[in-house]
Amino acid sequence: MSRTAPSRRGLLFGTAAVSAGALLTACTSNEPKQQEQPAAGNTPAAEDKPGKPVTIGFAGPQADHGWLNAINQNARSRAATYSDVTLEITEGSNDTAAQIGQVQTLINKKVDVLVILPADGKALTQVGLQAMRAGIPVVNLDRVFASPQAYRCWIGGDNYGMGLNAGTYIGEQLKDKPNAKVVELAGLDNLELTRQRTQGFDDALKNYPNITKVARQAADFTVESGQAKMAQLLQAQPAFDALWNHDDDQGVGALRAIAQAGRDDFLMVGGAGAKSAMDAIKAGTGVLKATVLYPPTMAASAIDLARALGQGKGVGGLAELEIPSSLTLYSAVVTKENVDDYLPTGFN
Repeated sequence: MSRTAPSRRGLLFGTAAVSAGALLTACTSNEPKQQEQPAAGNTPAAEDKPGKPVTIGFAGPQADHGWLNAINQNARSRAATYSDVTLEITEGSNDTAAQIGQVQTLINKKVDVLVILPADGKALTQVGLQAMRAGIPVVNLDRVFASPQAYRCWIGGDNYGMGLNAGTYIGEQLKDKPNAKVVELAGLDNLELTRQRTQGFDDALKNYPNITKVARQAADFTVESGQAKMAQLLQAQPAFDALWNHDDDQGVGALRAIAQAGRDDFLMVGGAGAKSAMDAIKAGTGVLKATVLYPPTMAASAIDLARALGQGKGVGGLAELEIPSSLTLYSAVVTKENVDDYLPTGFN
């Protein structure tokens, strides 16, 4: 479930694309006869007419988490909107050796472009270099390779910004409350992304001297861990004013623990952008008041970038002839006021 951003922060770039259906190992030729659901949100511009045929190899992770499953769905859905794109999809794997083998198979098939969300960025750096040296440009999705020579373009989320925006939202809600207390339900502490999210959150709270973070508990990005760790937090902290939970999947368990404890005396902010979280925010009847996005639509944008690379084009809206080398997505805060705008991007 590791999702890390590189130290280079590119321009903000976003798109929205969501499709229903499971991801299968397949070679998908996107002809009009397919009954693929169109991508929601920002679809390709009508004037972007079909061009040179491009075969894109996509190597993603095992879909054992809502966000990761949404990554795979977004890639497939976006490719289906292009009649000039054929998508070669590998079976998702969290085993680095298996994923290296899958990428090498795509290289041997001589795909035009590769989109890779590595199970481990450092471990897959060499196969990224192998592809680039073979003349196959690589779009590195979210978990960054150890060398910039291993990819032509990186696109991913902003973990520090995610924490910063969560902390700022909570700070604004509590800025007039004396001696306010907040708690944090983090992800896995051995992941750099977790440390970045916590750092951003802590930095935001420095702007609100009336607020103190009184507790922090690390969970495992699962429903079960979220419930168990949240129960521990609730028992240890009989009173606080706000909770930031790093991940909406573990947030499902956290909300169960909160309901079981009969607690409704604080506000909660989630993370990532699950549909269940957005539904709860829209209903407005519980403690969950906002979620900070870590958009899985980045996979749809990666397909757009791969197609542009394969056709030798730049990005629409930019003057440059080439696509940028790094694109960082913005972590928007979804509240009851804007939730309808983001619901189409919510993932299960």
